[in-house]
Amino acid sequence: MKPSVTRWLADYGMIFVLLLLCAFFSVVTYSEQSPTGEAAAKQVGAAIGEQFGKTARVLIAASDQPDDAAFAAKLERDLASAGATIHAVVKGQPKDAREALQKIAASGGKLDAIACTQVTGAWLVFSDLKTDFPALGEPRVLTPRSYRWPNFLKSENLLNIANQIAVIAIVAIGMTMVIITGGIDLSVGSLLALSAVLTAKFIRDFAGGAEASAFGMFLACAAAVVLCGFIGGFSGAMITRFGIPPFIVTLAMMLVGSGCAYILAKGQSIYQIPDSFVWLGRGADLLRMPNAVVLMLVLYGLAHVLMSRMKLGRYLYAVGGNREAARLSGVPVQRVLLFAYIASALLAGLGGVIMASQLKSGSATYGNMYELYVIAAVVVGGTSLSGGEGKMFGTLTGAFTIAVIQNGMNLTNVESYTQKVVLGLVILGAVLLDKIRQR
Repeated sequence: MKPSVTRWLADYGMIFVLLLLCAFFSVVTYSEQSPTGEAAAKQVGAAIGEQFGKTARVLIAASDQPDDAAFAAKLERDLASAGATIHAVVKGQPKDAREALQKIAASGGKLDAIACTQVTGAWLVFSDLKTDFPALGEPRVLTPRSYRWPNFLKSENLLNIANQIAVIAIVAIGMTMVIITGGIDLSVGSLLALSAVLTAKFIRDFAGGAEASAFGMFLACAAAVVLCGFIGGFSGAMITRFGIPPFIVTLAMMLVGSGCAYILAKGQSIYQIPDSFVWLGRGADLLRMPNAVVLMLVLYGLAHVLMSRMKLGRYLYAVGGNREAARLSGVPVQRVLLFAYIASALLAGLGGVIMASQLKSGSATYGNMYELYVIAAVVVGGTSLSGGEGKMFGTLTGAFTIAVIQNGMNLTNVESYTQKVVLGLVILGAVLLDKIRQR
């Protein structure tokens, strides 16, 4: 019983760590919130209907921010359809609200309510209406009711975490395969940057630039990913045919990939890309979930099937567990290793395409330090650096653990230098636990 419990904790203990981190950051970011946009408009509109009925005379005051503009537009539609009289809609600064109040008073109009957001409700122009504008009657300033909720658990923050970690998590799939075989791939960050530059360059030079078609953009992305795959194949060949340590080969290809990216981009960002290209990186079609996150989940599902249900997955574990025993058992060791490095490079190339889509440009500076974050996600997720042990689900958990730590520290205003210290300690702790478990 005891070994099975230990094994279960080794496989799924990081899930509890992730949940504890989420609970901790939820507690420390628990603060007063106020609805914005259309949600705020619905609440204020309902309050006006309850207090003043269908004959309410209203002034709507909002700033020029996007959420406030949505608030004003939604509230104006709802009140107009309910039969209320809207004397003015202010979208701007306090002086604009004062001018609107003066015009209403000069025309002999009366106000029952002034509908505001939390920001505009605090404007001083509304602080003493009875004294400043006695002709308006006694209008009430109505704002959305506040509530308490963790900033960490706000839906937009959770989606932001998932979207930000998507690229690292996708690249980590290939890194997991490489590390399970007992190797390492330091070139993924540079290949990511190279892929982003190639994608943007192909779209600009061969697919029509800002007027590129969907098919042209697809071909440009596919070409960039395939070229990265060739680089991964070269790395795998150097490792399998000539016995060069993976650390040295991938370190060399990291420098080569980064240098090629800078040469191709000529030290500049390539941004002549259609607006529609952001669909992959920023779009959200399925249940409002970002497309990059959906792609990430699909790839993890496929990787899980590969590693747990297919012969190639068993070969990867066998090569990492004992390469010589795997060879004597008939496992094609060299082909398995070659596959791992090609897969890692292809996924790094795909990550570069996604990043180019998110940022609507290609630059050689993309992917800086990403190889370390990817390795950290794999190690924190429970994959042993000694090879032969690890799970895709663990890597996904590790990626989200790192993302939650970084996001939580950002929300609690922890400076970036301290964040690096914390992340370094997390990686060291994960490796230490792996060594203790092996003993």
